[in-house]
Amino acid sequence: MNCLAFVPSKNGQATKAGLEAVSYAKQCGAAVTAVMVGALNGDGGAGAAGATKVLHVSEELHDEGQIAKVVSAAAEAAGADWVVAPHDHVGRAVAPRVAVRLGAGMVPGVTGLLEGSTVKRNVFSGKAMAHVDVKTAKKVITTTPNAFGVAGDGAAAAVESFAADAGEARLSVTGFEPSSADGSVPLPEAVRVVSAGRGLKGPENWGIVEELAQALGATTACSRPVSDMGWRPHHEHVGQTGITIRPDLYIAAGISGAIQHLAGVNQSKVIVAINTDPEAPFFKAADYGIVGDAFEVLPKLTAAIKSMG
Repeated sequence: MNCLAFVPSKNGQATKAGLEAVSYAKQCGAAVTAVMVGALNGDGGAGAAGATKVLHVSEELHDEGQIAKVVSAAAEAAGADWVVAPHDHVGRAVAPRVAVRLGAGMVPGVTGLLEGSTVKRNVFSGKAMAHVDVKTAKKVITTTPNAFGVAGDGAAAAVESFAADAGEARLSVTGFEPSSADGSVPLPEAVRVVSAGRGLKGPENWGIVEELAQALGATTACSRPVSDMGWRPHHEHVGQTGITIRPDLYIAAGISGAIQHLAGVNQSKVIVAINTDPEAPFFKAADYGIVGDAFEVLPKLTAAIKSMG
């Protein structure tokens, strides 16, 4: 079984979500060829995750339509039975286009390994599990970030230059400004997240959230009302209408736990809720709950973590 993994990269290295897609295909028992676009350092880490070969497209492409054409051509060249990509902002745009070009059935955001022609994915905002049977000869799958991890026990992959007709770009990038200048891990890839809501009472109080996040090596997030009021940037908004995350640890301070918010975070491995209201809905979904004032609890948590070295 041959698989082509589309692996997005940043600064010449594969993204964590991209490496998870490679590792996923390897865990499914496939021989994995990766395709990477743009600047590349060595094999970008794809070999360690399980790829035996990297098809490298040196041209910098930002248009998802162009990337899809290149990925489709790479799949044909590699004789791939299926294509896997991360279910991130790039993979979600590229994978459906590839599926159309290959005449393949597609399953987005899977949470289980491909077994024969069947694979699992969450439905109804994570409240149920669907077993999807893909009947087409070729398949396209996107993997949910942080659902599978990276094996990291493979050898360096052989890197080959690859060229394909990407066509004309419909999208042009005129500038780039990082959403965070502090080098923090993007929310979809974060393994630890500290989030807060209106219980913080104002943007001037966010220092206690950032201090806890720094102590934990975590990324900060917020609820939708907070981003709507301009207290925090919109790229920090997690929930059904924002970014869906699946970290190992999610700490929510001063967030009541509306269903829309829970839908975006309920796949977190461990949830800690902090709220002054003992009846807050978040406590029903949390693994651990602290009934208390975030202004007292967060600094104490930060101090305790720092004392552990």
